[in-house]
Amino acid sequence: MTTPTGSEAPTRTTAGLTGSADVPSTSDAVVAAGTTPSQQFAARSARRSRKPLQKLAGIWRLWFFALVLVLWWVLSADSTSTFFPPLQNIVQSLYDTWIVGEARSDLYSSLRHFAIGYTIAGILGVGIGALLWKFQRVGHAVSPVLYFVYVIPTAALLPAIVAIMGIGSPMKITIVVLAAIWPTMLNTLDGMRGIDPIKLDTAKVLHMSSLTTVRTVVLPGAMPQIMAGLRHSLQIAVIMMVVSELIASTEGIGFFILEAQQRFAITTMWTGIIVLALVGSVLTFLFIAVERVVLAWYIGARAVEQKG
Repeated sequence: MTTPTGSEAPTRTTAGLTGSADVPSTSDAVVAAGTTPSQQFAARSARRSRKPLQKLAGIWRLWFFALVLVLWWVLSADSTSTFFPPLQNIVQSLYDTWIVGEARSDLYSSLRHFAIGYTIAGILGVGIGALLWKFQRVGHAVSPVLYFVYVIPTAALLPAIVAIMGIGSPMKITIVVLAAIWPTMLNTLDGMRGIDPIKLDTAKVLHMSSLTTVRTVVLPGAMPQIMAGLRHSLQIAVIMMVVSELIASTEGIGFFILEAQQRFAITTMWTGIIVLALVGSVLTFLFIAVERVVLAWYIGARAVEQKG
């Protein structure tokens, strides 16, 4: 038995591990999406040249927001209006109430209801959507019922849900689930229906199991639309989190805002609105970060496609 040496020895491709300026690295999602070495090199070069521009674009997007805050601070400094107090007073009240005050319990309560409700809605939405795609006859039979229920605003069901479940946490979580499940479920169903039949036939020819087919063919193909549904569900879940706290509630951001308005504590009320905006913004940025990781391959492929 002889050991291959010199030029006859098998070599291992290490471009992804030791990529240099001249050797494209396939560990980069954009580069990996290229189908030829020249496309990979072009994608890597384009991405490298875009990074400074992307940073400038990110800074540029913030200037208007910063300008609005400065104008709000300056123009409201001498305000004597009851409904539009100085921003400085609002910021001081926000610190006293939400940072070191007792309102943190309302924030924790709202986030707990949102987290549980959104998680359940996401799991059920993807699961039911996948089952309706798998069992198409059942899906076609229940579709009219689903779309009939879908068009009913969840807020209209709020009195009935309160009458049935009371005013505790189960009621609030149920409202979030009932409202947030639809975008995820319908996008999952549409995404799976859009899978190329040739890919499914190829999976059958290769004798792939159902689980392997779903994991390697169906989910990757439908994932962009599933993530779009989850993002839409996120926005609806935040809205319904607040709505569920406006009626017969004793805790939460929505209850805090309504209770402050009824006490005519307008400055305090504004702090609740600002906290709600911050919560929604942070949740959206977190989702975008997760989305970029989950859909890295898809974003890279789109970048190469747009580059031409």
